[in-house]
Amino acid sequence: MELIDFSSSVWSIVPALLAIILAIATRRVLVSLSAGIIIGSLMLSDWQIGSAFNYLVKNVVSLVYADGEINSNMNIVLFLLLLGVLTALLTVSGSNRAFAEWAQSRIKDRRGAKLLAASLVFVTFIDDYFHSLAVGAIARPVTDRFKVSRAKLAYILDSTAAPMCVMMPVSSWGAYIITLIGGLLATYSITEYTPIGAFVAMSSMNFYAIFSIIMVFFVAYFSFDIASMVRHEKLALENTEDQLEEETGTKGQVRNLVLPILVLIIATVSMMIYTGAEALAADGKVFSVLGAFENTVVGTSLVVGGFCSIIISTLLIILDRQVSVPEYARSWIVGIKSMSGAIAILFFAWTINKIVGDMQTGKYLSSLVSGNIPMQFLPVILFILGSAMAFSTGTSWGTFGIMLPIAAAMAANAAPELLLPCLSAVMAGAVCGDPLLASIGYNNFVFNGCEM
Repeated sequence: MELIDFSSSVWSIVPALLAIILAIATRRVLVSLSAGIIIGSLMLSDWQIGSAFNYLVKNVVSLVYADGEINSNMNIVLFLLLLGVLTALLTVSGSNRAFAEWAQSRIKDRRGAKLLAASLVFVTFIDDYFHSLAVGAIARPVTDRFKVSRAKLAYILDSTAAPMCVMMPVSSWGAYIITLIGGLLATYSITEYTPIGAFVAMSSMNFYAIFSIIMVFFVAYFSFDIASMVRHEKLALENTEDQLEEETGTKGQVRNLVLPILVLIIATVSMMIYTGAEALAADGKVFSVLGAFENTVVGTSLVVGGFCSIIISTLLIILDRQVSVPEYARSWIVGIKSMSGAIAILFFAWTINKIVGDMQTGKYLSSLVSGNIPMQFLPVILFILGSAMAFSTGTSWGTFGIMLPIAAAMAANAAPELLLPCLSAVMAGAVCGDPLLASIGYNNFVFNGCEM
């Protein structure tokens, strides 16, 4: 089917602009993306409903099945499901409570309690929701004991969760972004980067996320408080809030938390090296670790790592004999359900990416930007737009799904050398803008008993 050419028309921005406006107005990302996708399909098909339907179905099917085989994107979907299950298993095993008891016997003062809460992100980075649940359960008894306010604990959790997850390839965020990047690189025929190579480079440019994590440790170590946090900390020291609570639930072991995550990392990295080495050998190239990572099959590696970690977690649960079969089965259901929203956003983001490319939105926007705005300001502009959208919608993932295709389209056409900085700026902006309205930010306050 021949598509309508919008490369030199202002109408090329309509689907993307509609998605952005609706997302800000309604805070319903899937509905907003759907509207952009439907309008874009109709416009490309010259408003022929039958042709638009065929175009849309063809694109959606290609996300699952293309060129006679299952699309590699499905590995990322499977990994997200596995990660959801792993998170549920770690929670039901009682490992959080066990780690909390282990930590309480070793922390000696308020500074240590705050640094513990901040440092746990290096263990629980696989998902921001899991991080908030696990670290809240682990650190809260310790911070309560040393009279650290719940507000301070919520700040530590919220300022380490998304900033760390967005920079880690072995996480739900990393898998999601790497897949989006892969589609964008393919759309604009960019071959000098691999998806994971681009992701690592973008993470090193994500100065907001890096600064946010550094700032948390600075605040924790030096007890640097401003505004209302001063009042919360004073009340905590006077023992007028944040009373200790008795922990209930399954009494697990520390190994139930640490070993599955270690296995996830080790198995994933090992598979990355293995699949990368196979690719190098197939091309007749000499093996190197860097070369292996640049040529790795990310999706397959993540799936293998996910399966290995779940197997280890299951074996540990069996050895402990404290989780019943119905509880174990329920954990699988809960874990899969927890990732359903993320997977839906991922499919919609893939589809809008294809439509933005076919509308040639980037070509038109780049023609407006070129000569009117200094190119070095493009990442700054995208950071501000990403922050504003994330703040308005309360979702980083929705912002990624809408803004990354637009940023890639603009950079690829106007300033290809700024592609990665522009994408990184969107990532940083999305993380910067969403804490106040995001559900995970709200949960950080609720989980830790803060007054809203």
